[in-house]
Amino acid sequence: MGINLGMANQVKVFEYGGCSTCRKALKFLDARRVPYRKIAIVEAPPSKTELKKMLVFLGGDIKRLFNTSGVEYRTRKMSEKLPKMSEEQAIAQLAGCGKLVKRPFVLTDKAGLVGFKEEEWKRIFK
Repeated sequence: MGINLGMANQVKVFEYGGCSTCRKALKFLDARRVPYRKIAIVEAPPSKTELKKMLVFLGGDIKRLFNTSGVEYRTRKMSEKLPKMSEEQAIAQLAGCGKLVKRPFVLTDKAGLVGFKEEEWKRIFK
């Protein structure tokens, strides 16, 4: 499934400037001339609606939405709490704190990606 490059406003990239993985992902998109809208994930985390949409693209695996290697995840002891949370509770945590969200977090009308694995991205952005 490739993305129609006429969808400039449709590709949202939630990213963090200090994240080297985010920088690699943006370079990847720039090299392919994929138009996108960059959103600072800490200041403006994905909404509950956007998180739920991504969850569908990830096959319902809520843990994949979390930045499990992040300081905030460890500080909040999310590895202990997450298994006991409902999906709604987990989504609320993510929507309330961009540092908990795995990044980059890329959402289009037809696809969603978290993290940067070049092979996955090549399938979406040809």
